[in-house]
Amino acid sequence: MTLDSENLRSAMRAWPAGVAVVTATHAGQKHGMTVNSFTSISLEPALITISLKQSTRTHEMVMASRAFGLTILSAGQSKLSDIFAGRFAEIVDRFAGLETETLVTGSPLIVGGLAWLDCRVVETFDAGMNTLFIAEVVAVRGSDEGEPLIYHNRKYWQLSQLS
Repeated sequence: MTLDSENLRSAMRAWPAGVAVVTATHAGQKHGMTVNSFTSISLEPALITISLKQSTRTHEMVMASRAFGLTILSAGQSKLSDIFAGRFAEIVDRFAGLETETLVTGSPLIVGGLAWLDCRVVETFDAGMNTLFIAEVVAVRGSDEGEPLIYHNRKYWQLSQLS
């Protein structure tokens, strides 16, 4: 039986995920993209993993700089998610008018997010059309305020507490 990629996409849409923006800077340029393939893998040492499509500019910059920033988006940042996902072809500079700050690596972090992780790449693995990056978190800031932006079945959602 051959796996149909559309059936796989449909199945994966059943898994809700938080939304984050990965950013990198190299040689005076910066770029970023929306991701939901982000996972914490260890607290000691502090390690996370992200997966980036190899044909993207963000992938190129993370490979070159060996560092990236990750901003976990808040519920009110769905338009920002769409901008960094490339859904507005007319927007050339995704950072235009956007307030950012840096921590250790110089990677831009987006003001207004729920949490910020500044990371250095420690290992990479080819994974089909993607690269799996394992990175050490070298600096972190978080907020206990606000709700996360959730993506499920091609739509943005907000959490509601059941109990």
